[in-house]
Amino acid sequence: MTTRGIEGLIIETHNFGKSVAFWNALGYELEFETDHHSGQLRHPSGGPYLFVVERSPADALEMQPLVGADDAASFAVPASGTLDHDFEPRHWGVTEMVVLDPDGRRISVQAPLPEGVDAPADHH
Repeated sequence: MTTRGIEGLIIETHNFGKSVAFWNALGYELEFETDHHSGQLRHPSGGPYLFVVERSPADALEMQPLVGADDAASFAVPASGTLDHDFEPRHWGVTEMVVLDPDGRRISVQAPLPEGVDAPADHH
């Protein structure tokens, strides 16, 4: 099964407020902010959304593309990729798999939660 393409970018930061201000200056608008130093921005001209999430200063930061899949059950990891972790329900209402591209970069693949599966309540 193919994906719907890159729908968003997950951008980790050590300072959520400064990162949002940076992206605002580039024309992105904050759509929503969570209660745990993360939020989604979108540019009025379109394109992928940005999901900015604050990490501990001790953590190395990543930026990873997020591709959308219609169905987790029919998605297969590309032969040239590697499975980092299989689909798991996430608190934001999707199921997420992480695959590694041939160079080891992490790619988030997100699909709707299967029927009858609830999103976990926590965000840790």
